Amino acid sequence: MRHGNGRRKLNRTHSHRQAMLANMAASLIEHEQIKTTLPKAKEIRPYVEKLITLGKRGDVHSRRVARAKLKTDAAVSRLFDVVAARYADRQGGYTRIMKAGFRYGDNAPMAIIEFVDRDPEAKGYADRERLAMEETAEFEG
Repeated sequence: MRHGNGRRKLNRTHSHRQAMLANMAASLIEHEQIKTTLPKAKEIRPYVEKLITLGKRGDVHSRRVARAKLKTDAAVSRLFDVVAARYADRQGGYTRIMKAGFRYGDNAPMAIIEFVDRDPEAKGYADRERLAMEETAEFEG
């Protein structure tokens, strides 16, 4: 019987799919909005929502489980400090998926997945911060 085997395989092996979901979840937590294909967005939604629920619990075990799933300390700290605090009163439904047309190259359906009450300044903040650090390093050196 195939009960409970309802996840999309996304034409990837199990390990590749798990790594991809972890990377996409870390990017979503960091930027609070990402653009991807519609099937990937539909797969990442329950993954991220369960992580936010872990963040709302806030204990050491939840932090270790989130670290095992996300693979980056920066994403885990942002999840527990910023994102979980924002959704402390909310009972679920932390993300939204909006369809965004079709990709030019292969006509794949695209979507934007974002947090419901997202901070618009968070999109690209880490990239802007890294560029500012590189520019100051050039002037000093």
